[in-house]
Amino acid sequence: MKRKDVDEFEKISGQIQVVYDELSVLSKKSPNEAVNKFKLNFVNKLLNDSNVFLGEKYRPFEDFSEFDIDDVPINSDVVFILSQYLQCFEKMRADNVKYKHPNWNWLVDAEENEPGDEAGKVYIKTIRPKRLRE
Repeated sequence: MKRKDVDEFEKISGQIQVVYDELSVLSKKSPNEAVNKFKLNFVNKLLNDSNVFLGEKYRPFEDFSEFDIDDVPINSDVVFILSQYLQCFEKMRADNVKYKHPNWNWLVDAEENEPGDEAGKVYIKTIRPKRLRE
């Protein structure tokens, strides 16, 4: 990974988390209510960005890319899909971070003229992967 990948990871996964949180509230109140097209356009944009970023290795479903705008999904379906994407982002985080006392860190390739460790890596502080949380 590179620094720009960490920035993109944090941007996209953060946006998905916010949309997931918002739609989860709606889903609890009205799970079978259709998502409006305005929100669905933004959800689809995030899903498309996620599919490109996650690639084949981390993408949750190879046969799903976005929701059909003409067959509007219900709140609970969108929440379900977004939760799968969040899990895949977390898997990507877990695969690309290491604990180096006292912090969890992304291991990224050192950029030109940037000192790195013996493997040419630089550490960027992050949070502990969720799958390792108690």
